Amino acid sequence: QVQLVESGGGLVQPGGSLRLSCAASGSIFSINTMYWYRQAPGKERELVAVISASGSTNYVDSVKGRFTISRDNAKNTVYLQMNSLKPEDTAVYYCYTDFGPFHFWGQGTQVTVSS
Repeated sequence: QVQLVESGGGLVQPGGSLRLSCAASGSIFSINTMYWYRQAPGKERELVAVISASGSTNYVDSVKGRFTISRDNAKNTVYLQMNSLKPEDTAVYYCYTDFGPFHFWGQGTQVTVSS
């Protein structure tokens, strides 16, 4: 069983920064690809960023150059550094991973970008 707990969300002004953290339990963290998703009100959940076990990363076009995903395998934690935030980044952000047929989601953390 894997548990994912996100933290670091909050209210920030446009142009500001936040760093989200996702702490994972379980021994599979270091071998798993980790994902950040987000879901804005009235919209479908979308993939924001991915980091493989080896550290390769990929991003949705709308956050490229502004967001950075990273991981610390010693701490079983994945991060999402978000800079130059825009109102359209407002959403609940979720951490996700899978293992075989099993899918694991965190509870989500709210990010609100507003003046």
